[in-house]
Amino acid sequence: MSDYAMITTEPGGPGNFRRVDITVPDPGPGEVRVRHSAVGLNFIDVYHRSGTYPWPKPRDLVVGSEGAGVVDAVGPGVTGLRIGDRVAYTHPLRAYASARVLPAERVVPIPDGVTDEVAATLMLKGLTAHYLIHDSHAVQPGQTALVHAAAGGVGLLLGQWLAARGVTAIGTAGGPEKCALARAHGYAHVIDNREGDFAAEVNRITGGAGVDVVYDGVGEATWRGSMQALALRGSYVCFGQASGPITGFTFADLAAKSAKATRPVLFHFIADPAELRRRAADLFAAVAAGHLHSEPRQRLPLTDAARAHEDLEARKTTGATVMIP
Repeated sequence: MSDYAMITTEPGGPGNFRRVDITVPDPGPGEVRVRHSAVGLNFIDVYHRSGTYPWPKPRDLVVGSEGAGVVDAVGPGVTGLRIGDRVAYTHPLRAYASARVLPAERVVPIPDGVTDEVAATLMLKGLTAHYLIHDSHAVQPGQTALVHAAAGGVGLLLGQWLAARGVTAIGTAGGPEKCALARAHGYAHVIDNREGDFAAEVNRITGGAGVDVVYDGVGEATWRGSMQALALRGSYVCFGQASGPITGFTFADLAAKSAKATRPVLFHFIADPAELRRRAADLFAAVAAGHLHSEPRQRLPLTDAARAHEDLEARKTTGATVMIP
């Protein structure tokens, strides 16, 4: 079977995906070719496909920022990687393909005991969870955190990792099934956001004190309540905008509680290859220690990318999804 990619030719809905045969070149200096065994699904893929993020040139776009597979060719000057090595990566764009070429410094080896599918769910989402709790707001034992979309891919990882670090995690999720899933992944409290005011419930749970940090990948629909749920001098960390970009936010919104706000982006935290490897090593160590479990909850063929996006945008998915070329 020839190599292929799922291509979109203009910004728009999931129906714009089409399968196109491609020729994957040999790797150049400092590059490797990776034959994918699993490709991750993330909301950033929706932002790229829809045009929420600037559309690149040329017009044909292959989205996807997370994958795992086997090195099947090594370019000149590459050291430390050989044909047959299992590797994973997160890199902006071009993961929705059966194979690809990318810089060797952007891939990390998959350790024994971690499957390709699990690795494909961990690179973008797991590294996101890593910088959120170590850098955006470095949590300490005894603190309390609120996490939106607690039953999503990043949310399930955050719940487990926060609990392992002695943090009381409060999650929000939509519906009883997602709430139960979040509770099974480390959350001490889960609020069904379909049933009312999550900020009031957070303040009830915390006895009016509020939370030390909010990790918010939802954005417009949640930021106002998140500010109300913060403790004095708390941190609001917005790392995504699944409900749309935040509007109306001003510095005055921070003044009520002397709060801090940040809008981090993963790729700024792994731009340096050494930092990427360090964070990935921490991530895989947490998996080996049993602190993190990330088995995919949905598996689809890569050729069903349109359906995968439809389900993700309709909030039909829980946890991580992988697509198999």
